[in-house]
Amino acid sequence: MRHQVNVMDFGDLARGAQSLLVVDLGFMGDALHLAPALWEIRRHCPEARLHVVTSLLGCDVFRMLPCVDRSWSLELMPDRRSLREQWQLIRALRHERFDMALNLGAVDRSVILTGLAGARWRLGHLSGRDHFWLRWFIPHWVTRQPRDMVVWEQKRQALANAGFPLGEPTFGLVVPEEERRWAKGWVPSRSIHFSLCSNNSLKEWPVEHHARLAGLLRKLRPDLPILVSASARPREQARLDAFFGLVGDPQVRRLPPDLTIARLAAILERCQVHVGPDSGVVHLAMAVGTPTVSLVRRRGDFSSWLVQGERHRPILTPCHCLDDRRSECAAKGRAECLATVSPEQVAAAVEESLR
Repeated sequence: MRHQVNVMDFGDLARGAQSLLVVDLGFMGDALHLAPALWEIRRHCPEARLHVVTSLLGCDVFRMLPCVDRSWSLELMPDRRSLREQWQLIRALRHERFDMALNLGAVDRSVILTGLAGARWRLGHLSGRDHFWLRWFIPHWVTRQPRDMVVWEQKRQALANAGFPLGEPTFGLVVPEEERRWAKGWVPSRSIHFSLCSNNSLKEWPVEHHARLAGLLRKLRPDLPILVSASARPREQARLDAFFGLVGDPQVRRLPPDLTIARLAAILERCQVHVGPDSGVVHLAMAVGTPTVSLVRRRGDFSSWLVQGERHRPILTPCHCLDDRRSECAAKGRAECLATVSPEQVAAAVEESLR
């Protein structure tokens, strides 16, 4: 009977399912771009249990999504994960006896995990490489969506092509009230937020440019404090040290290094605008409704990851050495293409957002 199922039948099959699993092994930005598709599944299957397998950061995001009943974490860093832990996860997933498993990202590891989870019906979205062995793990596939379509809409349209009716898109993050209370007592309501860092140093704007930008904005908008954040990683804290070595204004404040994603979301909700590189934080700002100014290199399918809309202003710059590990930029750990973007140019974009 399984071989008689058409891809478009999955919407009807899901309506009768008691439990569904979505596998998407990504970090914060990936998890946020999955959220609108999860809300579509919830609307279509209001009584079903909806589980997600994701990264540790993804679990932090999905705790703010009421549509998700449970999130399972898998360590993605090769030096930290073990075969034993992965096998324990697979056994636990199989014990749940899911009726359906969906994979909207098609990363190799997530495809294998989707197949091994043991769901009766399995559907994937061909958003990556089309290996011959993919259908060993997932028998049914939706064709790839347009590469220039924003990622969260690609995932929704993949569901539509599998027979799921779509409603109005939403990220639907619910920030915990205790985090909002903390932010209200700590963060001025009309602040500008700077994020200096990304997981990839070649996505970062020079520290001295950030410092110059802070000075320009304090002159243009002396009533607006600036809040600056980074993770607790030593490299990122060193960038903050360098930044505050150049900026001595007491209205430019350093945020604690141990912020949870929920607490960072509460901070961003209270800010007038977020300024930062191409990283998960800019997508979090978008998801909670905060205008953004981001610095992005033109690379491959970069347009599908752009934060889009009238409230968002990506500043784009050509990049010629992203995939060349022998490039001068890679050796220095500094993207010279981003360094050509002036603080004055970014300040003008921030001013436009504030207006």
